[in-house]
Amino acid sequence: MHSDVEEYLRHLAKERDVSPNTVIAYDRDLRAFVEFLGDYYGTEAWTWGEVDRLAMRGFLASLSRRGVGKRTMSRTLSGVRSFYRWMHRNEMVETNPAKAVGAPKLEKYLPGYLDRAQIDLLFQMAETRAMEGKFIDVRNLAVLELFYSTGMRLSELQGLSRGDLDLVSQQVKVRGKGRKQRIIPVGDHAMLALRNYESRRDEMLQALAGKGDRSAYFLARTGARIGVRMVQKLVSAFLSEIDEDAGLSVHSLRHTFATHLLDNGADLRAVQELLGHASISTTQIYTHTSVERLKQVYQNAHPRA
Repeated sequence: MHSDVEEYLRHLAKERDVSPNTVIAYDRDLRAFVEFLGDYYGTEAWTWGEVDRLAMRGFLASLSRRGVGKRTMSRTLSGVRSFYRWMHRNEMVETNPAKAVGAPKLEKYLPGYLDRAQIDLLFQMAETRAMEGKFIDVRNLAVLELFYSTGMRLSELQGLSRGDLDLVSQQVKVRGKGRKQRIIPVGDHAMLALRNYESRRDEMLQALAGKGDRSAYFLARTGARIGVRMVQKLVSAFLSEIDEDAGLSVHSLRHTFATHLLDNGADLRAVQELLGHASISTTQIYTHTSVERLKQVYQNAHPRA
């Protein structure tokens, strides 16, 4: 790894307090960039200042030949731009060649989500299983309810600690991207499921005689904090029973949360705040979802559509 890149990554981690996952992504992307420059210039004597627009276009072309998707290419280019901005501020380079290269045009897509009937069916299944009182089933219902009630990300739910949920004021404190915190209201249905889960969780921890994780909110049956893959697996199992061929995922519950709010007249800015989006343009994809749904209703219902 180039020493300047190492210094930049330390700057991200220690001075800007960027999340570890983001630092790992920058590390991976900049390693690929450094490797390309070594091949492109054919010597170890190249400098950051001599990298030009042609070299940047060559880097993107190399990513494309490797089968890297446009969204990943765009993220990688953004990482290189940020690296050059940091070097420019530190007077290490005079220009930013990455600014002269446009990001690949991303394909527009509408996120998958569940309609109201599917949501009703999802919770009917989860509630029926939870009625038996088994820890896993009660926990799974609480997970599904919290996802749909708050629209939080998978990593945000998995990282919840006990102090993050306030069942009295019905709100949850979430640490999102860039370690930014936000407060999200929690609905009545989710609150009931969470109270039932906490009761079963405390019984399990008592049976484990102090061996469980008492700081984490959601636990596996071993008493350890629930893992990301476990959350993915349990949610995907439910969603596949709803529609096996729809390609629904954990993130579909976040999409469903936003789409249902907008369908029922919620303000776009409010939805942006709830989702923790830095830009309103990211939230606007859900208005497209609502418009497409309305078009389908119109086509099916209007006599002369």
